[in-house]
Amino acid sequence: MRLAMVAGEASGDLLAGLLLGGLQERWPELQAKGIGGPKMAARGFDAWWPNDRLAVHGYVDALRHYREIKAIRDRLAERLLDDPPSGFVGVDAPDFNLGLERRLKSAGIKSIHFVCPSIWAWRGGRAKKMAESCDHVLCLFPFEPELLQRHGVAASYVGHPLADTIPLEPPRAAARQALGLAECDAVVALLPGSRRGEIEHIAPAFLQAAARLQRARPGLRLLLPVAPGLRPLLEPLLAAHAPDVPIELLDGRSHEVMAACDVTLIASGTATLEAALFKRPMVIGYRMAGLSWQIMRRMGYLPWVGLPNILCRDFVVPELLQDRCEPEALARETLAWLDDAARVRALQSRFLDLHHLLRRDTARRATDAIAQVLEGRS
Repeated sequence: MRLAMVAGEASGDLLAGLLLGGLQERWPELQAKGIGGPKMAARGFDAWWPNDRLAVHGYVDALRHYREIKAIRDRLAERLLDDPPSGFVGVDAPDFNLGLERRLKSAGIKSIHFVCPSIWAWRGGRAKKMAESCDHVLCLFPFEPELLQRHGVAASYVGHPLADTIPLEPPRAAARQALGLAECDAVVALLPGSRRGEIEHIAPAFLQAAARLQRARPGLRLLLPVAPGLRPLLEPLLAAHAPDVPIELLDGRSHEVMAACDVTLIASGTATLEAALFKRPMVIGYRMAGLSWQIMRRMGYLPWVGLPNILCRDFVVPELLQDRCEPEALARETLAWLDDAARVRALQSRFLDLHHLLRRDTARRATDAIAQVLEGRS
């Protein structure tokens, strides 16, 4: 079995790495190649380009890197058409993958898209493009297949692989021991994103909020997991915005930090779902270039942006976006979680229900669906 795959950014690499486990179980001699990151490489994936080449933040950043990204897509398509794989799996990155999938599908290469784009939240017009591009869509959330099928898109609900890998009962004590934290420590995790653009726009407000938190609670432990390659970007920001604050930078280890913390100050994205599966209260913050924000705001359909709120259909955690993502408000909402144990318990109960809903042995279900598509079955 020879599969081509493209995973965009750190979240796509994580999902693709988990999917590869199921694919390799079914096809032990699987050859997988294309664009991916370190999680995929650890599974033996042959990355022709690293996935951080596709990581952009908003429309302005996408336009700035358009030529480079289009050139990569064209070269990848030519390479795959010259030596066709058994099938193609595009993991997230719809703006990159859907165009590529359409070209491959027209040449007779079966194309599967893993992760339904958020057409229920914004840019619903992409459903038509998906019908033209994909043979099948693997959906993370239970309400998505019916929505896609209305637009003529074949789809399956496979659950979310993170719900399979993250335990229902978070290993809080073990994570604290591994990180050198005491049971009695109050711990705040800072997760300002995994892309350079996110760090540049979001980290300054998060770091200034951390300084306010430290003044309010001098004994507070502040942990910041650093995505690969971003430490040189973060360290100057730390010196500029929180010079005397004892923030501990950790290379990776985000899951340990989420398991250990009492609350997280976190950028909107897949990480918010990870935090929910770890049953952690959070304050979601997000900023982007002003033009990108105006465009995205006009395209939105829902009152929520954070995945935990979207899936719970309620503002179960605060969202502080764009101009509201400022240090004083971020610190105030974070302290509010630390001071309200009953509110935390109620949230954890909702997150446990969500975890059960999303836990579906995703790698096996997704692999079964991919096998059926490649074998030409409905």
